[in-house]
Amino acid sequence: MAELFKLLKDGNKPSLMAACVNAFLGIIKGIAFFFTGNVAMFAEMMHSLGDAANQLFVYIGSALSKKAPTKQFPGGFGRIVNLVCLFAVIIVAILSYETIKEGWHHFIHPAKESSGVLIALGVLFIGIVLEGIVLAKAAAEVLHEAGQKKAGIAAIPKAFAYLNRAKPATKLVFMEDLVATAGNFLAFTAILIAYFTGWDRIEGLVSMIIGAMMFYVVGKIFLDNARGVIGETDEEMLNHIAHLVMDDPNIKDIVRLEVIKEGEFLHVELVAESDPHLSLAFLDDVRDHLTEVILSQKGVSKVAILFDEDDGRTNWVHVGERPNNSI
Repeated sequence: MAELFKLLKDGNKPSLMAACVNAFLGIIKGIAFFFTGNVAMFAEMMHSLGDAANQLFVYIGSALSKKAPTKQFPGGFGRIVNLVCLFAVIIVAILSYETIKEGWHHFIHPAKESSGVLIALGVLFIGIVLEGIVLAKAAAEVLHEAGQKKAGIAAIPKAFAYLNRAKPATKLVFMEDLVATAGNFLAFTAILIAYFTGWDRIEGLVSMIIGAMMFYVVGKIFLDNARGVIGETDEEMLNHIAHLVMDDPNIKDIVRLEVIKEGEFLHVELVAESDPHLSLAFLDDVRDHLTEVILSQKGVSKVAILFDEDDGRTNWVHVGERPNNSI
């Protein structure tokens, strides 16, 4: 139990914050829906509750992924966070379907009028503010994980360019809260239009749009984490580490280099060619030096290095290009 609490302390903080905020919003939106019967509010209630559930799962998964390797699982538990994200999007997919279905029903058979417009607008305004705060913090975390400087209010648009370098949990929180903030704004706008124009069908239409946006997040996160579960190469770090390795004067060539994403971490496997006349003791020092350099790179948690004698042929033609016999 003590180990579990220690792991939870290292869980992804943006996902925990997002889970708490969305749980609160889901509750107050549910209360508002009960009093107003507004279908746009129903869509936002489902959206917030779904986000709260899967972000809590993601927080727990990100914490468990940091568990140290064991004899039974020597590769570690990094991919747990990808598995949890896959499970989380199933919840969102179900709620997306229910949101679209309810929106379609309301679009075909619109309610004559919704009561408690001010209640609905007040709750949605709170949602816009809170979701916006979480989105800004998630954007700042994306930039931090990508090694970029804080950008203040500009962090949200800037984060899009670095999403692929963010941790799976942070990326999920950013995308979900982007859709959540947009959904709150759309629902707010729909209620105003319906109130002033009497076009009640717009609430059903917006509900379907919110559900469709949720489905987009489902598809994007599913594909990203499916690749993570299988084992995906980090091409950017592979090229960067190749430069570091080839800068060592004792390395003649790279036979094989793999930089595999293991959840939030990177595992590096290297087979390099060296001068066959170098002693084992000297090569051991070279290995220690390279291991230290590679482990100092952001996100790298495990390094395995093997040496082969130089065969006089160049496999790694250009740094940044995979060797001819890489797998």
